[in-house]
Amino acid sequence: MRAIDLHTHTAKSDGSYTPTELVDYAIEKNLAAVVITDHDTVDGLDEALSHAASLKKRSLPSIEVIPGIEFSTKYEKQDVHVVGLYISYGDAVFQNSLHRFVDSRINRNIRMCENLQKAGIDITYDKLQASYPDAVITRAHYASYLLEHGYVKSRQDAFSLYLGDHTKYFVPREKVTPTQAVELILETGGVPVLAHPPLYHMGNDRLDILVAALKAAGLMGIESFYSTYTNQDVRDMLRLADKYSLLLSGGSDFHGVNKPGLDLGSGYGKLFVPEDLLWKIKEAKA
Repeated sequence: MRAIDLHTHTAKSDGSYTPTELVDYAIEKNLAAVVITDHDTVDGLDEALSHAASLKKRSLPSIEVIPGIEFSTKYEKQDVHVVGLYISYGDAVFQNSLHRFVDSRINRNIRMCENLQKAGIDITYDKLQASYPDAVITRAHYASYLLEHGYVKSRQDAFSLYLGDHTKYFVPREKVTPTQAVELILETGGVPVLAHPPLYHMGNDRLDILVAALKAAGLMGIESFYSTYTNQDVRDMLRLADKYSLLLSGGSDFHGVNKPGLDLGSGYGKLFVPEDLLWKIKEAKA
């Protein structure tokens, strides 16, 4: 049985591979399917799907490319991510909601640039866009900018000095709730999945409350397999999936060179997400 990867990012958000490059690499890795889940954007999906279709039409090695997205949401002042699989990303309601998310991110970025200017950094939102054209600007892009222009010696320094939540330069972005993300994904015919819950460090009881609330809103899956999970994390996610009758999902959270050492499909070397999980997701979606 081949592996799949249901959580990846391209240069359209904060990854380093173009959508075409990511598809080609997934084929090179012999994956059965890959989902592109860029942050709050679907700008890379047309390119990825078209490239895969072109390869198949020419009888070249191809792969199932599944349209997806990763919503950055806020739950009780904490970041929580919700992945959408098989989304109908051309839907008008979905597109309108995305535009609102993008507008709030732009406003946040303009204010962050203004804060960094006060620290003596020559940065503007226009300069960020020029440096990373066609990308949804995230803090990963700020870190790259600061590193490339000599303001910091490492990406870690960039976050500890300027970009972290507790620095005086950081500006939080208005975000949707995880419940709203779940509902929007369902409206487009997609499958909502709670992404990497152990990363939230909210404790078993609080996480259980969150999962219960999202299940009531229509949550269909949970990431039970992920690059950084311990064996205990996997057991905890399987327990939650069983308790709330959730589909199992998983992925590497691949970002290319922006997450060094983390590879597509295999994470840090121990990840394996079997393709039979996708069969069950398809059955549930149908």
